Amino acid sequence: MIADKLIEEFEKVCSGQPWYGSPIYDILGQVTFETAYERPVKNGHTIAEIILHMLSWTEEVIDRLNEKPASLPLSGNWPEPGTPDEYKWKMWIDDLKLVDVNLVRTIRDFPEDKWNEPIIDERGDEPVTTYKELVEGFIQHQVYHAGQIALLNKAILG
Repeated sequence: MIADKLIEEFEKVCSGQPWYGSPIYDILGQVTFETAYERPVKNGHTIAEIILHMLSWTEEVIDRLNEKPASLPLSGNWPEPGTPDEYKWKMWIDDLKLVDVNLVRTIRDFPEDKWNEPIIDERGDEPVTTYKELVEGFIQHQVYHAGQIALLNKAILG
């Protein structure tokens, strides 16, 4: 089943043993809230901004799998993290894990016969993908940003 394969791949990159290295949750576990707000690259994103971006896009993918028209995430593409706050940082990590659980549930419940159908996309200027391609691309998106987080964390800590 397509759903089983997508869930297996997603769980592997989040908390399993992906072939490329550390899973996302391990990478995030190495980040302190102080480093999450550092901006080592002028005009680059902070780790806090990236985690909020990952969180908002997870929610958007769930919406699309629930057959809502494709758009930017309701919470924004790059939500503003505000002032450094340890509680908020820990909450965002917990929120990401929770929304990931919701995504897995949504994938599991998605009708098998619809995976190769195009998503609902009325924007007109974006290539239309299938639901399966949506989830595969989303997994790649999360891995990409986890790699950024790992590099930023290493650059900040030395």
